Order: sequence, then C-alpha cells, then structure tokens
Amino acid sequence: MSLNEGFFILPGDEYDQQLLANVHPSDWVNPQPDGRYNLAVLGAGTAGLITAIVAATLGAKVALIERRAMGGDCLNVGCVPSKGLLRAARVWADLHRAKDFGIQVPPGAIFDFGTAMGRMRKLRARISRNDSVYRYATLGVDVYLGAGRFASADSLRVEGPAGDRMIRFVKAAICTGTRPSIPPVPGLAEAGYLTNETLFSLRELPRRLGIIGAGPIGCEMAQAFARFGSQVYLIEALHGVLPREDRDAADIVRRQMEKDGVQILCCGKDLAVEKTGAGKRLVLTSHGQRHYVTVDQILVGTGRTPNVDGVGLAAAGVDHGPEGINVNRRLQTSNPSIFAAGDVCSRYKFTHAADAMAQIVIQNALFPHPFGLGYADIDSLVMPWCTYTDPEIAHVGLYEQEAKDKGVEVETYTYALDEVDRAILDGEEEGFARIHLQKGTDKILGATIVAAHAGEMINEFSVLMKAGRGAKVIAGTIHPYPTQAEVNKKVVNLWRKAHFTEGMKRLLVKLFAWMRKE
Repeated sequence: MSLNEGFFILPGDEYDQQLLANVHPSDWVNPQPDGRYNLAVLGAGTAGLITAIVAATLGAKVALIERRAMGGDCLNVGCVPSKGLLRAARVWADLHRAKDFGIQVPPGAIFDFGTAMGRMRKLRARISRNDSVYRYATLGVDVYLGAGRFASADSLRVEGPAGDRMIRFVKAAICTGTRPSIPPVPGLAEAGYLTNETLFSLRELPRRLGIIGAGPIGCEMAQAFARFGSQVYLIEALHGVLPREDRDAADIVRRQMEKDGVQILCCGKDLAVEKTGAGKRLVLTSHGQRHYVTVDQILVGTGRTPNVDGVGLAAAGVDHGPEGINVNRRLQTSNPSIFAAGDVCSRYKFTHAADAMAQIVIQNALFPHPFGLGYADIDSLVMPWCTYTDPEIAHVGLYEQEAKDKGVEVETYTYALDEVDRAILDGEEEGFARIHLQKGTDKILGATIVAAHAGEMINEFSVLMKAGRGAKVIAGTIHPYPTQAEVNKKVVNLWRKAHFTEGMKRLLVKLFAWMRKE
C-alpha cells in the first residue's frame, strides 16, 4: 500500500526518502511465519512499538504488523513534526522581539518557511531510525508490512505486496490508533482541507489559514503559523480556546495567541465553506455576528476517530463502540486473549499514555497472575499532559471541579509567575502554578502549570503523586535560584502559610518571650 493512499503526502526530498527507507522500505519482504507467536501486535505506532520491542527483549516470539508507516502518527504526522515547527516558530517570535534584549534585526531579514520545514523533515528522518523496520527486525521482532485483519479469535491475515501471510498467536494486542475526525461542515469536502496527516507536507506558507477546532492541535498550529506570517483564523464552536483547561489558564494562552495575530472566532455557529475564485470562504456566526473569511488553506483539528474498521474485530470476538475498542482495567478486550493499547481504546490520546499502556499489556498478556508479576491496571496511571503553545499549559490529576464532583473537599492555591524572579528576567512571566490538595492534608489531587516550559515543570507533581507523597516534600526540597520551577515550591508555601494559624503564632510569641527572659 502506498503511504500516500489515505496517509501523508511527501514532497520527496532526500529527508523524506530517508524517512520512507526507515518506516516503510520498498524492498522489504515479509517473513514466513514459523509456528505460533507468543504475541501478535497490530499497529506500529507508539503503543505497538513499545509492546513489540519489550516483549521481544524479554524473549517472546513477536509479530508486528503495520499497514502504513512504522512510528505511526507521532513520528510521521504528529508529535515529532509539529514540535519541530513549534521550535522554529518560537525562534521567529523571539527575533521579532529581539530589540527588547538589545538586538537590532536589520530590515530585509529573510524568514524562510521552506527552510523551517526542511529542518523539520531532516530531524524527523533522523529520529525515524529509532522506529525503523530494520532496527526492530534486528532486535528480534518479525515485522510485517501490509493490511492486517483478524481471521479468527487466534489468527491474523496480513495482505502484503508479495502475497498474504497467516499469523497464529497465543495473545494479541490491537494498537491501531486513530485518524482525524472530520466534522460535517457543508462545503468542506468540496473546498478541500488539511489535517495533521497532510499539513506537514506544505511547501509554501499559506498567506491565509483557517483552522477549525481550538483544541491542542488547533491552538498549537494557529500560533505557529501566525508567527510564521500567515493570517490565521481560529474557529471554535465553544467559548474561548482549550475548553478542557481552567478558563484563566486558557485565557492566558488566548491572549498571547491574539498578540501573535491569531483572530479567534469562538462560539462559532452554522459554519459552512464555499469555494470561490479568491479562495475558500468560511461563513459562520460568532457571538451573534456573521463573519465571511476567505483563506487559502483550511486545517481541521476537531478530534480523533478510532481505527477499528477493516481489522476483523467481529471475527476475533472483540467489541467496540464509538470511542474505540472496549477494554477492562487490565486493557483486555471481550476476547480474553486479545488486548488493546493506545489511542484506539484510551481517552488519553498522548504518546506517553500509549507507552504506559503498552507496559500494562506486556505484564498482563505475557505474565498473567498467579504465574508472573501480578496484574497491572490503568487505574494506577498518573497521567500528565501538556499543550505546547507559548506559554504551555500542563496538567496532572484532577481539576478542582472534578474533585468536588467526586465528593472530595479540596483546597486550591495559585501562585503567579510574575512574582518569580527568573520568569521576570526571562520575559516569560505570563502564567502560574496551581495545586489542588485534599482538605486538611498535604495530598496532591492535581496541579496545573502555565509557563514557557510547563511540560518540564509538571513532572515534580507527577512524581510525588505516583509515589504517594505530598506537598510537604516540595516544601522541604531546595530549588535552585533563580529558576522558573521555583514556582512549584512557592505555590506549596501558600498552603503551608495558610495552615500556620493565629493560635500557633500566639504560642510561638509566648515561647520567644520566655526565651528572652534572663
């Protein structure tokens, strides 16, 4: 199957050729199965790759089947290329404000979008070596390129270019991921649109870009392309941006995006698209006002659809619904010999979530209790996430309202970055750290950080939550000065100060007075 068939379109430079040679080599010959596999893995995105390589390292006989490209969305059309572009966009933004730091950028300085895209493709090709077919084969995984479909409860058929292969297995893992969800907007299909699967093949910067959906993908790309110089219109059906996050956190990002030139049309209703001689016209109502916006390209970022069609789930006895494959806490499907991991079965559609779920599949599929390590389950996961706008928003655990909905009394503390010396010196003082603690204890229920490097800073809270330790650990930990991560200790100190009562203070005053007596 050609990668361009329902996947991504490549400009065809040397870096794309290196990428293809790694993730879908044209000369690859699928192996001939030799007996049953301990584990057959369907899908070679993050969840499938981790499942396969860990199982093979442990000595299991493993088959890995991939229809399109090793590395899945994350490597090819997701995390890797998007973060490459975000880094370039941040450099461009820094140059535009370089005069604040004493640097005069001369008139006529060239900002070359094509060079930024070339850098992204070069680095993607380099990273792709880690996910390459030949690397996995060398490490003991039988890699099959082709469309895999369950033929029965314990077998898979792989349709490859050189003929079909029938694979029999003891256990299997479904890791087929998701694809872009396209909203039923009148005229959208006729006008044409981009998704994350085609965006990173652009050769020229769109002068005008419309983006549908103000979730993480939409916001990240809206800000990046605005910084590159596109006139960006970001359309969202709900109010504001990043509707999952706390409003004051999302509003900080919204204000920065607007400073970068993004025009946000939220509460968008009755959206339609018309193809005209001047471009693609978006027609919508935002806050009661009718808008007519003409753009050159439209990017759709409105969610994900699980890849469950065409893989023979009925033949395998695997149940699924609109949100993907149904699994229990141990990631076991309705067929007890078949598991699932990653975006196809999880509400957490993150690469690191897929990695963590793969570890659970390995333990439960290959080392079932009572013969092995004991069962692992998804309830044990402490799942952070981050939206990589500038500033970033990172979160772990519960939000305040979620804690209240669970009947947990919560204390919430927020410390602003504009009171942190390093953030002020860096010129990155828009943001805050926020913690939610169980009332009367130092137990951390959740945390949110809005900062330039929030994704790095949230880890301190994640580690403590996973270890079952509380805020007192941070309060007693020395943080280097000056760092932006000091905000983690400062927000905890708000809790410590709040629990220093007037009664305690009066007692200490009496103690100090007694100590002064001769």
